[in-house]
Amino acid sequence: MRVSALLDAKGTAVLTVPRDVTVAEAVATLCRHRVGALVVSGDGERIEGIVSERDVVHRLNDLHGALVNEPVTSIMSVEVRTCSPDDDLESLMATMTEHRIRHVPVVRDSVLAGIVSIGDVVKARMEELQKDRDKLVEYIQAR
Repeated sequence: MRVSALLDAKGTAVLTVPRDVTVAEAVATLCRHRVGALVVSGDGERIEGIVSERDVVHRLNDLHGALVNEPVTSIMSVEVRTCSPDDDLESLMATMTEHRIRHVPVVRDSVLAGIVSIGDVVKARMEELQKDRDKLVEYIQAR
C-alpha cells in the first residue's frame, strides 16, 4: 500500500501553526483538534518544523511553567522527516520506527500535502491483514 492510498482514505488536511504562536496556543490547538502534532508553517505549504506532544513534554521538564509563554519555535523539531505520496507503508513504518517518530508530513513537489500518524499506518496495516485473512479463509472453505 502506498501513502497516497492512506491519504485518499483519511484526507489531506494538515493542522499548521505559524512560528510565532506560543506553546500555550499550540497546546490548545493540539487539544482542541485532538491531534498529536502540528506542522509549523507560515504559509501552510512549506515546513519550518513540527511540534508534537512529545516535544511539549520534554521541554516542560526543562522549563516548567515558563514554557507556555515561549514561542513554538523553542520546542519544535526542525529536522522533519517527510515522505512522498508514492512511498510504500513498509518504508514509512521503518522510518517511523528507526527515528522514533509518530507523525510524518507528506510532501508533494516540495509542498505540504498531508500528514500521516503511526495510528493511521497501524490502522491501514490491520485492514490489509484482515483482507488477507478473509481471502485465506475463503480459499480454505472453498476446498
